[in-house]
Amino acid sequence: MGPLHWLRQGDGVTQATALLLLAMSVASWVVMLWKLRLMQRARRDVARATAAFWQAPDWDTAQQQVAAFDREALVLPLADAAKNIATSAGAIRAKASFNPLSAQASLGQQLTRVLRDALHAVLGKLQFGQVLLATVGSTAPFVGLLGTVWGIYHALSAMASAGQISIDQLAGPVGEALIMTAAGLAVALPAVLAYNVFGRQIAQVEADLEGFAHDLRALVIDSAGAD
Repeated sequence: MGPLHWLRQGDGVTQATALLLLAMSVASWVVMLWKLRLMQRARRDVARATAAFWQAPDWDTAQQQVAAFDREALVLPLADAAKNIATSAGAIRAKASFNPLSAQASLGQQLTRVLRDALHAVLGKLQFGQVLLATVGSTAPFVGLLGTVWGIYHALSAMASAGQISIDQLAGPVGEALIMTAAGLAVALPAVLAYNVFGRQIAQVEADLEGFAHDLRALVIDSAGAD
């Protein structure tokens, strides 16, 4: 009697546990493959896009050059937010009618707000899927353990109802039930490793984006002061 036969003979709890582990594994691997592609492009594109921005002669050219390199749109939202404030701050202050609180703030405060919002949106894209990987990594072993405990209980109950129990009869079902524990670990370990690796890469990209946002803020303020 193999594991598949044991699974087919199991009750609803055993089969539901196995399906849950399968769903967790599929979901985590889909996220891992997607984030692998995302982070590979992000680490390369952020450096190239920021370098292209600072080599441009003006804002319009800078946006075009950034868009050419920024395939995941991680740098361009920051540049767009800074340009919008730089070009509209003077017109907003010139109006004598009612201005919202966002327009009454100083240029530095407006820049801080819009750059923070743009940065949070970009980081949300980078962080997407991390919660799922952490959840799978922390819960999959316990789901597998639940399947093992329930499988052993189910096997012992079936043998007890048969009226006789021997070591040979017990070894097979118990060994097959332990496969659920191994399956839980097999699902959890890749998710934990991916979570740690991607977390480190996200932190590096986040530091680069925060530095670029700080430099953008200084550029706009200095340009406004020079004007």
